[in-house]
Amino acid sequence: MPLLDPTTWQSRPLSGGEYAVTEPATGEGLGTVTLAAAEDIATAARTARAAQAEWAGAPHFVRAAVLRKAGDLFTAHADELRDWIVRESGSIPGKADFELHVAAQECYEAAALASRPTGQVLPSEAPRLSYTRRVPVGVVGVIAPFNAPLILSIRSVAPALALGNGVVLKPDPRTAVCGGLALAAVFAEAGLPDGLLQVLPGGPEAGRALVADPLVPVISFTGSTAAGRAVGEAAGRHLKRAHLELGGNSALVVLSDADLDAVVSTAAWGSFFHQGQICMTTGRHLVHASLYEEYVERLAAKADSLAVGDPHREQVHLGPVIDDAQLAKIHGLVESSTAHGAKLAAGGTHDRLFYRPTVLAGVDDATPAYAEEVFGPVAPVRSFGSLDEAAALASAGPYGLSLGIVTRDTARGLDLAERIPTGIVHINDQTVNDEAVAPFGGTAASGTGARFGGEANLEAFTDVRWTTVRGDVATYPF
Repeated sequence: MPLLDPTTWQSRPLSGGEYAVTEPATGEGLGTVTLAAAEDIATAARTARAAQAEWAGAPHFVRAAVLRKAGDLFTAHADELRDWIVRESGSIPGKADFELHVAAQECYEAAALASRPTGQVLPSEAPRLSYTRRVPVGVVGVIAPFNAPLILSIRSVAPALALGNGVVLKPDPRTAVCGGLALAAVFAEAGLPDGLLQVLPGGPEAGRALVADPLVPVISFTGSTAAGRAVGEAAGRHLKRAHLELGGNSALVVLSDADLDAVVSTAAWGSFFHQGQICMTTGRHLVHASLYEEYVERLAAKADSLAVGDPHREQVHLGPVIDDAQLAKIHGLVESSTAHGAKLAAGGTHDRLFYRPTVLAGVDDATPAYAEEVFGPVAPVRSFGSLDEAAALASAGPYGLSLGIVTRDTARGLDLAERIPTGIVHINDQTVNDEAVAPFGGTAASGTGARFGGEANLEAFTDVRWTTVRGDVATYPF
């Protein structure tokens, strides 16, 4: 029996109108969902809050068991969920399998959070027991994007639930099923009590209502920097915490001693994986001048060798970008870059939503596809002459998400990394990496720092309460 049935996958009607779930590779309709309006968000928050108190009081092993079961179900239903991720988000099957693997691991790691020590015993000047305890915040609002829809939902939903919270999840409408309704179905089958997880696909209006709702004290947002600024500003007005994981324009720095035979595959993966629609995508290739010409030639040849097509029906390396608006943004940045003087070494063309992996040489600070986050399969390549110049180039710009450095001298790579502000560093690897056990997050315009993994999840989804206990009532001078 399928986990997801289009006739029953939404448990109650919403007020925002119907939305056609579409396969970007073909334009074929996959089903219909109803979207949430502001009043639906308020109802969902009340429902989640009403269910949350009993859930928070459940023994830790009860919550952990639900999370472990959910992890098992992502594996048990992998074939069905893989098809949804491939068809709805344009992922190749390998990327869908990676999302399913991470989703299961996020649930297992979250299950372990349920039994983590929750506080500290403190010294006190008075004759009393003094201690802190972490308590659930109540209801967590999760706003997730289209690009890695399952991962970018589950990595907030799972720990928030494990720590005793209710959750209102607003997935991007373009991936409402694999980024939202699939989670609802998995957790329902895993035995999560009714009402705790509310999944409401919706647009900006629903997102603004979620940020403003007084019953939702914490927002976990993943998306563009522009949208994240608006979320952070609104959350600040409502005096609530907003954990923001935003955009990036990450650099891969290739030092003079790098092995080009090995690095080309790494570099291509960093820029072209999932059509470049990843916040950590390698958006800038900084290559030592002694290797620059050969690097451009090899990366362009690699780009030309990659197959682009329908990932559900063909064996390809890249699928479609998500929609026409994203295509127009990508192609517009490539065209304006070549008009500025960049050399098109590979790609720069498309058939419908299928954009060829693209390599741009001769870029500088003013090249649009170098200076801005493209969110597409575009690799701008720039040369540098010294480590000082490499550090300056990699540090330039508003973002600080991920960094890759390729060198045979790992100590030199680590020394260089210390000079470049960023939330994530990979020596001898590209910029796109994720593990459920690792903290994840960026600095500056890339977000508000690490908020996933272990201690970061405890900080994100609980409050600290100070408690004291005396044997006798305290007395005072008056």
